[in-house]
Amino acid sequence: MTWLKELFGVEPAVIGMCHLMALPGDPGYDAEAGLSVVIERAKADLRALQDGGVDGVMFSNEFSLPYLTTTEPITAICMARILGEIRSDVRVPFGVNVLWDGVASVDLAVATGASFVREIFTGVYASDFGMWNTDVGTTARHRRRVHGDDVRLLFNVVPEAASYLGKRDLADITRSTIFNARPDGICVSGLIAGSATDPAELREVKDVAGDTPVFVNTGVTPGNVVQQLRIADGAVVGTYFKRDGRFENPTDVTRVREIMDIVRQHREK
Repeated sequence: MTWLKELFGVEPAVIGMCHLMALPGDPGYDAEAGLSVVIERAKADLRALQDGGVDGVMFSNEFSLPYLTTTEPITAICMARILGEIRSDVRVPFGVNVLWDGVASVDLAVATGASFVREIFTGVYASDFGMWNTDVGTTARHRRRVHGDDVRLLFNVVPEAASYLGKRDLADITRSTIFNARPDGICVSGLIAGSATDPAELREVKDVAGDTPVFVNTGVTPGNVVQQLRIADGAVVGTYFKRDGRFENPTDVTRVREIMDIVRQHREK
């Protein structure tokens, strides 16, 4: 049995994104409204995702734009507060993602009992956020020090809004990432949140990933979910689940059910 089936109970698994509103310290934070509004929005989005039938949920500081590659302590601290407030409402396996900080993501997972994290753990990139370097060896050792060995690590090998610095193709990047860093899963993304993941890139990664599960990480819609899940082992869905499919909007339970009904039918074939 794969760890996906063991954790989520199904394959392929669909992880719904619970995008947290801007947090204290973020340029977009509404200090007048305060953190209570962020918590209430998170509760509502979580309820819509779970009532819509997702297999898992991932909490991320998606509206902390523009992102930092080494976050300020206040970000993960506030995320821990939010998760502490709503933890009793979580009915499915959950993960966390402190964008774009692997160490902070691991810390948050250990503190909140999350089962997995998603991050950019390997590679060097030219990005909208400047030169983006990583240090997977340090992150791996940090996870061991904080007793996070049970936290599954999902590596994004095609980061959003960034280009890999180097001339290796995606297949070689995937092969060496798996050999050197032992990821628990590989995520393949489009340009930005909501952008379709290229099926050819998804296939290129899947063909060399071996036993490592591969996730389609962005741009899943009712029109492409079956095609993508014929390749991938799971999907991470955020933008389509929002009202009118707009990144900024709250999660719409009817849109969640729409995709999950298609996924269930796909599993039964």
